[in-house]
Amino acid sequence: MGFHKRTIKNVPLDNKTILVRVDYNVPLNKDGTIRNDLRIRASLPTIRYLLRHGCKVVLMSHLGRPDGKRDQKYTLEAVAEHLGSLLKKPVVFVDDCIGDKVKQAVKRAPKSSVVLLENVRFYPEEEKNSPAFAKKIADATGARYFVQDAFGAVHRAHASTDAIEQFVPGVAGLLVQREYNRITGAMERPKRPLVAVIGGAKVSDKVALIERFVEKADKILIGGAMANTFLSYKGYSMQKSLVEPDQKEVIDAIYAAARTKVGEGGDVDDFIILPTDLAVAVEPSDAAERKEVAIDAIPEGYAAFDIGARSIDRIVREVQGVGTVIWNGTLGFAEVHNFAHGSARLALALATQPDVVSIIGGGDTADFVLSWSGDEGKAFTHISTGGGASLELMAGEELPGIECLLDA
Repeated sequence: MGFHKRTIKNVPLDNKTILVRVDYNVPLNKDGTIRNDLRIRASLPTIRYLLRHGCKVVLMSHLGRPDGKRDQKYTLEAVAEHLGSLLKKPVVFVDDCIGDKVKQAVKRAPKSSVVLLENVRFYPEEEKNSPAFAKKIADATGARYFVQDAFGAVHRAHASTDAIEQFVPGVAGLLVQREYNRITGAMERPKRPLVAVIGGAKVSDKVALIERFVEKADKILIGGAMANTFLSYKGYSMQKSLVEPDQKEVIDAIYAAARTKVGEGGDVDDFIILPTDLAVAVEPSDAAERKEVAIDAIPEGYAAFDIGARSIDRIVREVQGVGTVIWNGTLGFAEVHNFAHGSARLALALATQPDVVSIIGGGDTADFVLSWSGDEGKAFTHISTGGGASLELMAGEELPGIECLLDA
């Protein structure tokens, strides 16, 4: 099934005021500068399309967690400046997202211009999906259409992603359409064999995703702190490693489904592949000694922060020459160079195989791959801008920020 909602290419929007929800929740450095602008660059095709059609483009977004209060640490002013440099045209920044300031700025804006509103999360009503707040945004902007292009936020039913559609007819932007088609295509119609690599911290965050991959994938490789919980389930002593002891029943169900999938005579441990060695330390820092040990030999007082060399080699072998690799979650504590070995080797293995369809599920994995590659991730088929959104879409769940839009 293709994309089931109307897009900006299906409605008459020439010379109209268009309200666009973008996802400019970008990672910032301590000095407030932008560390990674993937999400800003990903919004450019939609913005440029609207500008070519003579639209007044009014952008809104959230940034960080200001808890419903105005907090200058989370202002979008620097984003407006950066966006202007990418578009090579000035972007008008308004230090509010409702009220007369917005109304006047939009009124003054000429056709084919861009206005960026202040962080919608400066108001507590945003995260409450308040229709009254959404109406204030709609009234202030006077928009003819609402365009949903914040793929990273479509899993949240908030005022600027969901309730707004009660007051302005909503269609999808080019980014949301592309993300949806890339991810659902890889899940539903993959080039086979399909290998899923699942990392990150917690099994509990990705239960639905793992269950879906048991159904859809030809092989599942588990890494990150998530592997600790699987290894603990199998009886290994994980010492100080992060483990979720309350996930036993969940993992029971995962293995039961996996045994059904591989059938009699099939090896479930060759379908769900766990590490056989780990990199351990007393703390996750570059100053700490990285010890590599077998999974049954973690020293007392140590914790696992990465997969070991043998497990890294196995993962690299498993992704050689396959059809599709979907990677969600780093394989270790990748913020620290000392424990990014597994993630870096996997990134290299995928980047050097142009014939393999490589889908990087957003969030920390996307941040890591982009900082590792240094070339905007051009060697990968698709790097998602969505963390929770890509996770939920891969798991087959409905996304409220898409479901509220006009049907195709």
